[in-house]
Amino acid sequence: MRLPVVAQTGCCRVCARPVVGNETEYLCEDCEKNPPRYDRAACALRFEGRARDMLLDFKFNRHLWLAKDFSDWLEAAIRARFNVPEIDLVVPIPTTVFHYWDRGYNQTEILASEIARRIERRMDARSLRRKGRPKRQSSLTESERRENVKDTFAVRRPEWIRGRTILLVDDILTTGSTVSAAAAALKSSGASRVLVATLARSIRS
Repeated sequence: MRLPVVAQTGCCRVCARPVVGNETEYLCEDCEKNPPRYDRAACALRFEGRARDMLLDFKFNRHLWLAKDFSDWLEAAIRARFNVPEIDLVVPIPTTVFHYWDRGYNQTEILASEIARRIERRMDARSLRRKGRPKRQSSLTESERRENVKDTFAVRRPEWIRGRTILLVDDILTTGSTVSAAAAALKSSGASRVLVATLARSIRS
């Protein structure tokens, strides 16, 4: 089965947004106007077609057997975009308590755990936490997304974060507001670099 893979060359050097026909790295207009708080991103699949359907089933319908294949694609993107030996710790984007109770699992933590095993690093799902009860990002505009996640992340154990290069794992990158807000919290607690890896990204025209 062929899925819409994100090209790992010809991307924005920060957010990994690809441009068809471009072969060199560049800085996209979004990252130039609103620089994200993370340092570099890697994305495996385009959030469209069959990949979109599969990811939504994984996220909401307990199709957890997809984790192995998803991890194959995500690992390939990570190794293509990052210098893996520089990574110190793998951290998943935490879900809210409400969403965890609703689903019974955090799909991002499942991905992060498998990636940590494959790159032989520790996964820490406890240091980064989510505060409050923000709205679902999928229903909001870009400016509303940034406001919705503002100050919603906090770090419980800064001693685990300080001075380290963090691989922050999420499932979908759209505007990047969530991972940027999480990266801001990690850097405020002393992280030296924050690299972002997402399984899919929404490609805007």
